[in-house]
Amino acid sequence: MNENNKLSQETIYLGGGCFWCTEAVFDRVHGVLDAENGYANGHVPHPSYEQVCEGTTGHAEVLKLVFDPAQIGLDLLLEIFFGTHDPTTPNRQGNDVGTQYRSAIYTTSEAQLQVARDFVDMLNQRLLFGVPVVTEVQPLDNYWPAEAYHQDYFARNPHQGYCAYVVGPKVQKFLQTFAQYAKR
Repeated sequence: MNENNKLSQETIYLGGGCFWCTEAVFDRVHGVLDAENGYANGHVPHPSYEQVCEGTTGHAEVLKLVFDPAQIGLDLLLEIFFGTHDPTTPNRQGNDVGTQYRSAIYTTSEAQLQVARDFVDMLNQRLLFGVPVVTEVQPLDNYWPAEAYHQDYFARNPHQGYCAYVVGPKVQKFLQTFAQYAKR
């Protein structure tokens, strides 16, 4: 493949609570090239899931999202992100409570940072959720991939309790609300 035929790509990191949910949604989005669960913007190198769950490492559970901006723009990715999690509850998504479950966007460029900040500002100006959005928007400081058993978790375990009752409904919401952006 010559240089002119290579896909363009960008990477952004999204924290929408449990990374199994975020990954299950974005795995289905047209233009998403890769999705990997991991931990971001904490202060402990190479944290384990158990350490992150203790809430002392400062990490958020995130999805490393690689996408082709020629196929899907960042604004649309953010619309899907905000449409499939609750960005109004600090350090919480449903019954998942702790700093690791915070709503977060970690960017890899100044342009991404500006788009994300503008998007959150727009949501707050319009009060689209009825209350302010508390999503943390910052440049990515660090990222560590999650353990192998966390990758593609929903795809491998769709009938596991959490997947059936929490992840599955988020995927259904995406497919109903954003059907035109689902991979075919």
